Parts: sequence; C-alpha cells; structure tokens
Amino acid sequence: MKQKNQVRQSVAVSALLLAALFLLPLAVIAPFRSELFAWEQPVDETEGEPFASGELDGKTVLKVLNGGQVEEMDLGAYLVGVVRAEMPASFEPEALRAQAVAARTYTLYKMQTGSNHGDTADICTDSTCCQAYISEERARANWGDDADEYERKIEDAVTSTDGQTILYGGVPILAVFHSSSAGLTRAAGEVWLNDLPYLQAVDSPEAGDSIPNYYSRVEFTAEDFKTKFLAAHPKADLSGPISGWLANAVTDGAGSVVTLSVGGVSMKGTELRTILGLRSACFEWEIQDGGLVFFVTGYGHGVGMSQYGANQMAREGADYREILTHYYTGVTVEPYSFTNPGEP
Repeated sequence: MKQKNQVRQSVAVSALLLAALFLLPLAVIAPFRSELFAWEQPVDETEGEPFASGELDGKTVLKVLNGGQVEEMDLGAYLVGVVRAEMPASFEPEALRAQAVAARTYTLYKMQTGSNHGDTADICTDSTCCQAYISEERARANWGDDADEYERKIEDAVTSTDGQTILYGGVPILAVFHSSSAGLTRAAGEVWLNDLPYLQAVDSPEAGDSIPNYYSRVEFTAEDFKTKFLAAHPKADLSGPISGWLANAVTDGAGSVVTLSVGGVSMKGTELRTILGLRSACFEWEIQDGGLVFFVTGYGHGVGMSQYGANQMAREGADYREILTHYYTGVTVEPYSFTNPGEP
C-alpha cells in the first residue's frame, strides 16, 4: 500500500510539473496578448523614400553652390528643390511640369554657356544669380498638413518630364520666367541689352484679381526719391518742381514702361524699377502731398513664362508643352541629354 501511495504521489507531481510547463508561457503572454495579436494599420513603406531621378536627369551631375558649400547632386534632385522654391505647390500639375521643364532648360543653358561661378560650381541656389532652391525639410515646414501631397506633386512634375527641354535650333534656350505679367509678356530687348528670337511679347491670361499683390502701391517723399535716384545717377537734375522729374514715358501694349526720362537721364523702365524696388516695370505715377506715388501691376521682369499665366492655361486644359510653346516663341520641347564636360 505504501508503495502504491508513493507511485500516485509521483504521478501527481509529474502531472503538475507538466501542466506548469504548458501554462507558464501563457501566463507570461496573457498580459500582452492585445499588443501581440491586435490588428495594426499597414505601414506605407514608400513614404519617406529618397527621391529617384529619371534616367536622363540622373545622368547629369551638378556642382551646386548652396550657402557657401558646394554639393554634388544629379539634375533631377536639384530640379525638385528649384520647383519647390520657384512655384507655389498648390498650382495645377501641368503648370508645375512647365516650371520643371523651364528650370531644367535654364540649368542646362547655364552649364553650356558658362556658369557665374567658374570651375567652383555649375549653378547656385541664390535666386538673384541663378534659381531659388529649398530643401524638402524647409519646404515641408512651410507646407504644414499639405506637405505629403505637395511633395508628391513636385516630384512627379520632375520625373514625368524627365529630360524634356525647351530647344531653339536644337539647343537649350535661356528659359527665364517671372511671377505675373500685366496681360502681355515682354520682349527681352525691351528689358535687357540683347533681344532673343524666342523671348518675344505674347498674350498672358492670368486673372489679376485672384493673384496676391498683383496690384501694388509704393509711396516716396521727395527726399526719399532723390536719395534713391541720385545714388544711382548722381548727375541727374532733380532741382526743379517734382512734377517735372519724370517725363517722356513710352509704354508697350500692356502698360509696361519701355523708356522714360528722370531728372534729364534717359533710361529703361526696368532700370527705374530696380532703383526704386518696384514689383515690375508696369507702373504709373502721381504726385500726392508733395511726393510720388507709383501704382504697379504684376511682379517680375515680364520676360518668358508667366507662372500665374501658366497656371491659368493649365486650368483651361493646356498641357505643359502647350504652355511652353506659347510663352517661348518658335521652340520645340524634346528630350535632351546633356553630357558633362570630360565625359565621352
């Protein structure tokens, strides 16, 4: 009997140990079962992936002077930063594509004709010298909740136009652009020293009432005006009545001042615009309270593609090729592969 009791006790202990062996892991897992087995939202594995340029843009490597440092990047990556900075991301996709092609063309033109930076860099991120540029991090901070959508739109504008370039006679043009015109763009010869056959005046359909600061007003006291103008032209005669300081204005069909006389000095309207810091050379003036008040329409030099005009054309159904061949006279838009100097 004693031996049977020992056997029974042994079997009972073994059973308890065996049960513990199976139940212990469940006891450990139970408090965390919701975290281990609950359904989770799938992760979008494409979000945050680095930008990949198209085949043609990826072949061209640039030296970009950015904030005093020279960075190497391919053409596509550079263009994404330019389009972020140069055109509102809220614009129509076809307008953004037109901007990407214009920026690509401008870059290739600068590389082929010689940059402003010698051997140091091919191009820079200073808008007063080359083209504006902004990083994705800074752009996202500006865009807020729209950042993902806007970044996708801009990257698509670059990749979907991979290698597309504005050509005149088979070579990239000086594809300048501006924010908005006064219903008519300007010929290069009216603004700068040399005229170019593909930079001629064309109609531009931007809706002025919907454009921020399309109409602007700038006031100068007589002394302020004298100070600014005489700094640029110290021999000008501004001694008489203020009513005679500005005279003989010649305007184009859109109202932009082509030439005028200021204090006896003949100049282009674009020069006076620069001296006074006006938004464009499409201006009129009045004498008020002994000073000069300028009424300005549009923004920019007025040559080449109007960005707000391009956006309006896109809204009306034009694609990027139609936009570009409208604003740049006699051009074609074709794939163009640039060979870096020294490459076969």
